[in-house]
Amino acid sequence: MSSTLLRNAIVLTVDGLDTAHDAGWVSMIDGRIAGVGSMDTCPDDSEFDSVLSLPGHIVMPGLINAHTHSAMVLFRGRSEGQSLLTMDGWYNSIREPELSLVASDIGPAVALSCAEMILSGTTTFCDQYFFADEIAAAVAQAGVRAVIAYGIVQLGDKERGEQELASASAFIERQRSADGRVIPWFGPHAPYVDNSEDLLRAEVDLAVKYGCGMHLHMACGPEDNEETMARYGLTATQALSRDGFFAGRVHAAHCLDLTDEDIAIFAAAPAASVSYNATAGLRSGREGICPAVKLREAGVVVGLGTDNVAANNSYDMISEMRVAGLVASHREGRAQPLSSRDLVRMATIDGARALGIDHEVGSLEVGKAADIIAIDISGAGYSETPDVETVLIYSGSGRDVRHAWVSGEQLVADRQLQRRPFAEIRADYSATYKDFWARVEAARAKA
Repeated sequence: MSSTLLRNAIVLTVDGLDTAHDAGWVSMIDGRIAGVGSMDTCPDDSEFDSVLSLPGHIVMPGLINAHTHSAMVLFRGRSEGQSLLTMDGWYNSIREPELSLVASDIGPAVALSCAEMILSGTTTFCDQYFFADEIAAAVAQAGVRAVIAYGIVQLGDKERGEQELASASAFIERQRSADGRVIPWFGPHAPYVDNSEDLLRAEVDLAVKYGCGMHLHMACGPEDNEETMARYGLTATQALSRDGFFAGRVHAAHCLDLTDEDIAIFAAAPAASVSYNATAGLRSGREGICPAVKLREAGVVVGLGTDNVAANNSYDMISEMRVAGLVASHREGRAQPLSSRDLVRMATIDGARALGIDHEVGSLEVGKAADIIAIDISGAGYSETPDVETVLIYSGSGRDVRHAWVSGEQLVADRQLQRRPFAEIRADYSATYKDFWARVEAARAKA
């Protein structure tokens, strides 16, 4: 049995009552949260294997990145001047070089992404991409938690769609027996744009069979609704609803162009959620902004995501909270329609709810997995405040994360990775990056 006590910290539990302690403690035993409270109830240090006193720190649940593509760190800085939320922009800057990817590229790329995420406080992320087995292996090695949706892109090729569906099913079968930190889903890349109607129906049937979720892009660009409006006079959301797509768990990324009727469909569904990716949306140049406030008012679960770091360039979820709050104020035309407390919940417990794992993570409550971060707020840029969430979001940075635990295992101590040195991860990635882009250039020269 292993046990750890964190004490003398500001503790944000993000429980149902948003309980907070100006001076509090959290204990972990065998990977689970064993206790939380104010310092006047703190147990004796002698009861624990290790004790960490954290004055000047916020202790809170690990952050949850509700939408990204971790292997796409290989494309960082490669899509400037392109909107990745349009078919042309995505195809020209991402899809064409993706054709040169090989399985051995994925592990080093995902390892770097996992390192960047955990070092900035993200303990769980939702991924959608190809090479799902390689992503899962890298996640397991890093020790973080991830929902991995097997990315399916058909692009009009029926045989390819059938092959990808079979491969996705096999991936889910393999990963269901894993240790629980990797959760397998289906990942239809985008409805109607690059997944046909027949393929979408087959994906729904298999998701129901396996009891897993589906993670997709929705209402990202003008192409999304064109085919369904022409064919049925319905938006893509409405057409999907008509075909039973929302019967199971659906987690939709972006959602810039939802109508009021679309929002009502999400609200009426038993387990439909949205990832609000504010930074990626702004950089895309799209006029649409995710109606996060309307969605939440309708009762829809909304998490926060970075999207890939070609669209965003950063995995910093504290920065993402800040941008999400600013953009919501701009969209709604009023100050802080999403409070700082709302934003913290969206980056933690609401992200967990979106992924169907809120029974396990997303808040500091007894019995849950000990996915915990400690953020140093003693330095420049922070000062005394009655509202620590606001200071964290609008003054803070993921670079201030000092410690991080997943299932009670300390993955970051004093800003240093504990499983594998960052320098080694970066060196492996750099070699992979050079090799990958050399292959892309060689393929372009032959074209």
